[in-house]
Amino acid sequence: MAKSRGALGGILLGGIVAGTIDIGAACLITGRSVVFILHTIAGGLLAKAAYSGGTRTALLGLALQELMGVIIAAIYVAASRRMPLLRRRWIAGGLAYGVVIFFVMNYVVVPLSAWKHVPHFTAAKFLANMAAMLLFGLIVAYFGRRSSR
Repeated sequence: MAKSRGALGGILLGGIVAGTIDIGAACLITGRSVVFILHTIAGGLLAKAAYSGGTRTALLGLALQELMGVIIAAIYVAASRRMPLLRRRWIAGGLAYGVVIFFVMNYVVVPLSAWKHVPHFTAAKFLANMAAMLLFGLIVAYFGRRSSR
């Protein structure tokens, strides 16, 4: 029971911390406000209508972001239970997972969302977005590693 409680704590903390920091990173990368970023996230379900949804739509975006963070963390924690190397070498595992997150989010999730497009990046935007996902992966791996103690 204590081990599963530790895993749940690692999943929730890792997902929420990484998801929240990712919102800040998106603000820095785009130069847009938190509300704009949250509306954009809600646009995954609502497309352009999300931008006229006000506070409720921003809260939907926040809930979706944190839910995605928790799901992403749960996948890493589950994988690290099957592959203890991910806990022992959590920095390398987190960086590798960040690369996976980047490609899955941009080339699977976004195209399948209401936005229905594949993002196109300049070299600078690609590096900035990849760095954000590397950080996301590191945070998830850190909390995932801690949850197995």
